Amino acid sequence: MTETQAQARELPDGPEPAGPSTPKPPGRWRSWAATIRRGAGQLRHAPVTVTLIAALWITGAATGSLRRGPDDQLFDAVGVGWETLAEGHWWTPLSSGLWCSSLDMYLISTVALAVLGTLAERRMGSARTVLALVAAQVAGTLLGVGLAKLGDLAGDDWLELLSLEAAVGPTVAVAGVAFTVSGTMTALWRRRVRLLLAAVVLVLALYLGTLLDVLQVTGGVIGLAVGAVFWHRLPHRPTGASHSETRVLVGLFIAAAAIGPALTMLSPDALGPLATFRDLLVTSHPDAQAVQDACAESVRACHQIHAEEHFYDSPAILMTVMPALLLLVLAEGLRRGRRLAWILAIVVNLALMAIVLYEMVDFLGSLDLSTPEGRDDRSWLIRACIEQLLLPAASIVLLVVTRSRFQLRLPRTSVRRIALAVGGSVLAVAAVYVGTAYAIRDQFYPVATVSFLCQGLVSVFLPPIYSDLADQGPIPVGSGAHWLYEYCGLVPWLVALVSLLVVFRSNRLRASDEQARRARSILTEHGGSTLSYLSTWEGNHYWTSPGGDAGVAYRVLSTIALTTGDPFGEPSARQRAVGEFAAFCDARGWSPCFYSVNEESRQAAEALGWKSLQVAEDTVVPLAGLEFKGKKWQDVRTALNKAGKAGITAEWWRFPDAPLALTEQIRAISEEWVADKGLPEMGFTLGGLDELDDPEVRCLIALDADRTIHGITSWMPVYRDGEPIGWTLDFMRRRSTGFRGVMEFLIASSALGLKEEGAEFISLSGAPMARVDRGEAPAPLQRLVDVSGRLLEPVYGFRSLLAFKAKFQPDYHPMYMCYPDPAALPTITRAIGKAYLPHMTAAQGVRLVRQLSGS
Repeated sequence: MTETQAQARELPDGPEPAGPSTPKPPGRWRSWAATIRRGAGQLRHAPVTVTLIAALWITGAATGSLRRGPDDQLFDAVGVGWETLAEGHWWTPLSSGLWCSSLDMYLISTVALAVLGTLAERRMGSARTVLALVAAQVAGTLLGVGLAKLGDLAGDDWLELLSLEAAVGPTVAVAGVAFTVSGTMTALWRRRVRLLLAAVVLVLALYLGTLLDVLQVTGGVIGLAVGAVFWHRLPHRPTGASHSETRVLVGLFIAAAAIGPALTMLSPDALGPLATFRDLLVTSHPDAQAVQDACAESVRACHQIHAEEHFYDSPAILMTVMPALLLLVLAEGLRRGRRLAWILAIVVNLALMAIVLYEMVDFLGSLDLSTPEGRDDRSWLIRACIEQLLLPAASIVLLVVTRSRFQLRLPRTSVRRIALAVGGSVLAVAAVYVGTAYAIRDQFYPVATVSFLCQGLVSVFLPPIYSDLADQGPIPVGSGAHWLYEYCGLVPWLVALVSLLVVFRSNRLRASDEQARRARSILTEHGGSTLSYLSTWEGNHYWTSPGGDAGVAYRVLSTIALTTGDPFGEPSARQRAVGEFAAFCDARGWSPCFYSVNEESRQAAEALGWKSLQVAEDTVVPLAGLEFKGKKWQDVRTALNKAGKAGITAEWWRFPDAPLALTEQIRAISEEWVADKGLPEMGFTLGGLDELDDPEVRCLIALDADRTIHGITSWMPVYRDGEPIGWTLDFMRRRSTGFRGVMEFLIASSALGLKEEGAEFISLSGAPMARVDRGEAPAPLQRLVDVSGRLLEPVYGFRSLLAFKAKFQPDYHPMYMCYPDPAALPTITRAIGKAYLPHMTAAQGVRLVRQLSGS
């Protein structure tokens, strides 16, 4: 017996139509370090980028500008702005790119140049990178400065301030070259990169609103124009946005509405047109003048301002950004198409508008409109309120217009759990707060009473910016009171945010019994591929075509809709089902992945522009004329002969009908195999004991004279016109002390028995991450799959399994994974891992890694 044959006979785990995932091994930081090293290595091939970074730091160091930027005299000489250009400083559009305004900006600019500049040189070449950088820096600054001056002439206050400013920084050129290089990418990545870049530069311009921020926008516009000149022959982006893209855009808009105000906290001098929106979401530390004014007003006001100071100097400052965090969580829910996120986003924005109007009415009531100052204050207040109303109003309009894209409703049980969790946390915290505060009532001003504490209870749960909307309770003055007041209110917010985030990110679905019956009916009536019977297993969900003539079994993991084999149904409808199922997934924010599919499905997917990888090799044995004659069948004949001499016989059973004595042996053999492996029994396309318990599945059992089971195989039907015309091997187990050639014996016996019954073929199922050599040069990703198969060979024996199946002289049919989005490959890999090993423990993961490391 050869070594390969011995290994194959030791494979008791049966066929695996798809490869298992490898748990992420330890040493994650090493991977990051390796990535950084590879990125640094790329700089050696980016001379323009290295030169610019060196020039930036050398000029900064030589002029003492690294810490706080150029001094006033140097800034006037090198900074670009309307006034410097009017003074004849024609060189400033270029010279402004050689300095930064602070050390932070030096670091940010360096990282941006290193990443984007290197990318540009690799994809466009150094010469085009220089042209793009210079064009964006010069034309972008001139365009931005010109627009600021036009706004000044039009009477806009913000642009009037910008026309008086000057700016330095290379980020104008960086933004431009980033937009330019995006033109070299595929339509998918081009859209994503440009969307991200546009969001970044627009948020900075609209919220922080400095001249440099505006110049980055105009630099990006110039970069787009340069890219159009460079790459005018590239295919244009298709018109119209998909459901997924629309959801991403809406979610990004809501996220920007949350991130922008948070940015203004870091820049108190922010003057963008949307900077006033921060007054709706975030607050800042009271300054010395505010403290002085409050203490001059009254004792209570003095205690209140000092309590606020203590609050802002503690970790409880997190409470100030809770409204912004809520919007971010809702943005994630919108990205996933959740109806609850849409409803809550509407409610939150309506609440923000109501707060603005309430504050405006309240403040207007305190104005003396009989004086010119009062009337001026009223005009200023109305204008400020209109500005603050614009963003929530725009959010509501956008949500209403796109409401049809957010139809994924959560189960009522999930909504009830959220309500109970949030409501329960509010009640529990309220009880703890009132009880504990009363126990230390002398640490409040005035001394706390139960009624007074209850009166101010609502303000405890409100972020500081909204605290004046509710009645105020006693003010904390002692350390215990401060801790109680500052942290109790955080708990319900955190519970709400975590609960919403978990339920928004959950992909749990439940297929109805009606869906399962309908899918099985389509499969039985019209048939499918050799693996289509896997679609009947528990854990699958079902899509059926509008005409009811085709179906797809799938499960949703990490936003990936992972199919269980090919579409099944009417042969003429199967290819069409690929595109229809993809549209179904798009409407729900999922990325489809057809897994372990045949050439027919692959062609349908590639017609849609998808990519594919071979992930397994199907092995089909035609039964017509099958005879175990000749040298190539020697191993099979040997197993049959040895079984006869040992008194081993084969019996067909259906597991639900088998005697208890047999089913208990089968369970014991399977459990022994799992224990020996030290790994959980795999699922998804690999059947276990649960899948045996099906009246349509046939089991062939090898028994000796004592009715001891030596091995078992299970066979799933392959239908056509309502009748099985072939059978696919699934479950394979052998007793560790049993007859050594039992698998060969059982498969050969099955083939002979099914041939006599009129079956056309048997499939030994797929050999995962292994394939026969067809003389074609593999693509890079295919080589990666091949290397992964070799690495996993000592643990799972994929190639040994394929060699074992070769004993039966099968016809080989490649099985593919088809996917529309190459960027989703890491997520697809994780989804496949979760599908196969959903219950792997940490100990089992460590054991697997050790086995791989020892190979």
